[in-house]
Amino acid sequence: MTEPAKILAFAGSARKASWNKQLVALAADGARAAGAEVTLIDLADFPMPLYDGDLEADAGLPENAVKLRALFGAHDGLLIASPEYNSSISPLLKNVIDWVSRPTAEDGQLKYLAGKTAALLATSPGGLGGLRGLAHLRQILSSINVLVAPQQLAVASAGSAFSDDGNLTDAGQLEAVRNIGASLARLTAALN
Repeated sequence: MTEPAKILAFAGSARKASWNKQLVALAADGARAAGAEVTLIDLADFPMPLYDGDLEADAGLPENAVKLRALFGAHDGLLIASPEYNSSISPLLKNVIDWVSRPTAEDGQLKYLAGKTAALLATSPGGLGGLRGLAHLRQILSSINVLVAPQQLAVASAGSAFSDDGNLTDAGQLEAVRNIGASLARLTAALN
């Protein structure tokens, strides 16, 4: 019997009412329905300074970077909803990747990222739904040996795409979001 995939799900936003937090929660439901064990976290719970090599040399990894590395290490796949900032990813998401990817004397290069699977989603108020930022995120993750699933989804017009209860108002989009999570669960389980 195949072990269930362990997936870490999060949005690259710290905003309390983030549409991307709502989006990743829906995709996480799809991953759970496909048999995955999903841990949904909020990056706002892990504040860290901007990555700085001098800071790292002087003080080592911040406490929250150590906590995030442990979370990444305990999971096989990453389910990420990425807001788009000026046609790219959020500084918060890039900072998390930068800190988690740092080698230490005990851990080799990319220990907590290389070999993972990932699925990407985005939503934004614009007409492209964050699609341009997903291209950058795919490039970053692929270059550090994360296998990024080819299926991705960008939900446009975020301000009107969600109902008050956090669901998508379009049933087809809701199914597509859940399918992204389910596809990641199946891919991750198959590879592990």
